[in-house]
Amino acid sequence: MVNAHTPLPAADSTAPMNKALTIAVVGDVHDLWEPADEQALKHLGVDLVLLVGDFGNESVEVVRSIAEMDIPKAAIFGNHDAWYTATHWGKKMRTHKEDRVQIQIDLLGEAHVGYGKLDFPEFNLTVVGGRPFSWGGSDWSAHGQFYKERYGVQSFEESTAKIVQAVKDGAHDTVIFIGHCGPKGLGDQPEDPCGKDWKPLGGDHGDPDLTAAIEETLLLGKSVPLVTFGHMHHGLRHTKDRLRKMIDTSPHGTVYLNAASVPRIVQDDTGRRRNFSLVKLEAGTVTQVSLVWVDEEDAIVSEQGLYQAESAPLQIL
Repeated sequence: MVNAHTPLPAADSTAPMNKALTIAVVGDVHDLWEPADEQALKHLGVDLVLLVGDFGNESVEVVRSIAEMDIPKAAIFGNHDAWYTATHWGKKMRTHKEDRVQIQIDLLGEAHVGYGKLDFPEFNLTVVGGRPFSWGGSDWSAHGQFYKERYGVQSFEESTAKIVQAVKDGAHDTVIFIGHCGPKGLGDQPEDPCGKDWKPLGGDHGDPDLTAAIEETLLLGKSVPLVTFGHMHHGLRHTKDRLRKMIDTSPHGTVYLNAASVPRIVQDDTGRRRNFSLVKLEAGTVTQVSLVWVDEEDAIVSEQGLYQAESAPLQIL
């Protein structure tokens, strides 16, 4: 079991976070992960990496490479990471005998926070994962057998309880949630962060159990500055005239970030470029979010500002 994050001595969970953190969110990978990604992240000076899943179709070697990354990290698996395991049609396509879902879970070890948590005392925050391997939406029956067999969970209510228990087990009052699909409640238009962009168009495809868990976390008196996810790609299926809405906010000060800029690595006449979403966290508050593209020299060649707190001055992350 490979884990690059070595916990530091426990910190006072009520102490303020004085250091401004740069968090990189890696959107849906879909087999596009290279050693140059770790190099770029280190060059960008990120403090923490959050990976929102879909590493590939049960792509063990991609997960192995990510597990070996020597930067503090937390990850959750997406639906493609159980592509041949979680559905009847997937099982019919399966040609391997080994349990690749479990192999991936074992490789990431404690860095995998699906239905769990990882404390980062050096940052005075806890990262909590939503339901792993999520396909999104409000139909439990579609993949209920998978969750019953793997996690003993048989409903959205039980799923919510499992996520909330991870929050309660966390050491810190500042909680960041990561999911593969985002929470329900961010809009039902095709362009919304979790809006359904296939026919029939429209409808909220977010995870209701994640929504309920966030609400219960706030009732516990915890702070939730960031909820980040992927699954619903920025490029829309029904139109090429615009992209999906990537950011939403709540009255509680929570920033919701859809990081699924796919493909995340592109090659053209100018060379090879890769994208990351960069989040600046100061004193437990998100002050800035940008989508950046990095070239082969690890230089930022494009930066799209997605969010800027009203009191925060604009700056390059």
